[in-house]
Amino acid sequence: MTRRERLLLKLSSVQFAVWELHLYLDTHPSDLAALAKHAQYQKQANELRAEYESEFGPLSPAVGEGVEWLKNPWPWERGE
Repeated sequence: MTRRERLLLKLSSVQFAVWELHLYLDTHPSDLAALAKHAQYQKQANELRAEYESEFGPLSPAVGEGVEWLKNPWPWERGE
């Protein structure tokens, strides 16, 4: 397994834990231990994402000032 694959697997695992804790906290909002664990896993996920992106590039496309194709004229606006 390459380093890239190991980082992706680790990130995926941590993001899964973040999501599962998020769902749990929807029904148990006063569970402070789960809330602390969620924050810990979220921090770890952010660090892993930054580490992966610094070595291998972005995991998702960057979102700027909106979608470029929405700024262009639509086919019926071109007057063709």
